[in-house]
Amino acid sequence: MTPVHIEALLPDHAEQVLGIYQAGIDEGNATFVTRAPAWEAFDTSRLPQHRFVALDDDTVLGWVAASAVSDRCAYAGVVEHSVYVHPDARGRGIARALLDALIASTETAGIWTIQSGIFPENTASLALHQRAGFRVLGTRERIGRHHGTWRDVVLLERRSPVVV
Repeated sequence: MTPVHIEALLPDHAEQVLGIYQAGIDEGNATFVTRAPAWEAFDTSRLPQHRFVALDDDTVLGWVAASAVSDRCAYAGVVEHSVYVHPDARGRGIARALLDALIASTETAGIWTIQSGIFPENTASLALHQRAGFRVLGTRERIGRHHGTWRDVVLLERRSPVVV
């Protein structure tokens, strides 16, 4: 097996990244979003210094990206993230490697909190995040409709032990 490399997510990766995003969307337990956005919308809504891909040669196996949660200065050290792995590449530690890269980049930048909202049915993602040091803050019940059904979202955060 060729080793996986974690690198910066670049426009050259757009087609594969958006394809992986759409595959996760289509599975039904990853996001309220129903269609992957155009690259321009994806690109402008994620922080360039906090987005990575896992590559096997030139094939993108997964991606992670963070977005600012607010433009208010009190939240300057808080980001929200998403992590997606191609269905055929799951179970290889790719999501954890991507999360580790994100954690390293955010801590270097002085970010003290990474947060995410995960559907409770996405037990693999919840377990991954807890192994990576995220804690469950609570469940936002019936927070939104997804394909006509009310869905809950588990809110998780990871507080940096080095950014104080």
